[in-house]
Amino acid sequence: MTRQSKLIFGVLGLAAIAGIAIAGAAWMTRGPDASLVPDMAGPIALTDGRNIWVQRFEVTVADWNDCHDAGDCALWMLVRPDQNAATTPATGISYPDALQYVDWMNRITGGAFRLPTLAEWVHIASSVMPDEPEPLFTDPSLSWASAYLLEADIPRALKPSGSFSTTADGIADLDGSVWEWTKDCYSGTEAAAPGDRCPAYFVAGLHIAAMSFLERDPARGGCAVGVPPAHLGLRLFSDTSS
Repeated sequence: MTRQSKLIFGVLGLAAIAGIAIAGAAWMTRGPDASLVPDMAGPIALTDGRNIWVQRFEVTVADWNDCHDAGDCALWMLVRPDQNAATTPATGISYPDALQYVDWMNRITGGAFRLPTLAEWVHIASSVMPDEPEPLFTDPSLSWASAYLLEADIPRALKPSGSFSTTADGIADLDGSVWEWTKDCYSGTEAAAPGDRCPAYFVAGLHIAAMSFLERDPARGGCAVGVPPAHLGLRLFSDTSS
């Protein structure tokens, strides 16, 4: 290679490095992306006087894959040929998976999104929850049998967003086939779990259950309390309107 050729290649190499640096700097200084802010309903008043905002629909497969494509969510989700990723709830999500999505959403939008407490979820869903059925057995020792027989008929087919009930506040599918993670820990005892070592968290849907924090598929087990849910997903809550 001649000296002139080396000089040309050297200049091109420096230009390429400079281009990468400029692109990287632009990415680092990019502001929040408002286009990714979810559709939130609110303010919704709670019994303790606080107001909260709640995502109208559960996080969808398309939403989730945006997080994956950004490198922040480990899971990549596929849908069947008869499903639309933009309207199919994202499921097969563990508690750590859910936190990955929440952290990404807050970073990319500059928002303050979070998972709900169990009490908050129950409050916003109360108007669309079916009446609790009478137990099939009066013997307290058979209460588990009543629960399984009465709750075995829960909807398990994964349907598009908006297929189930909608509250007066415009929040859909709380009574659907997806159970949503809450941030409330279930330790199995009356004592609180130490630090960040919670073994299970409550999930909310047509009934309340507690799932092992690493569980993605409730049909395989991992249900600490209650009849296993059909699917595990999430919905974002926030204490602010932006």
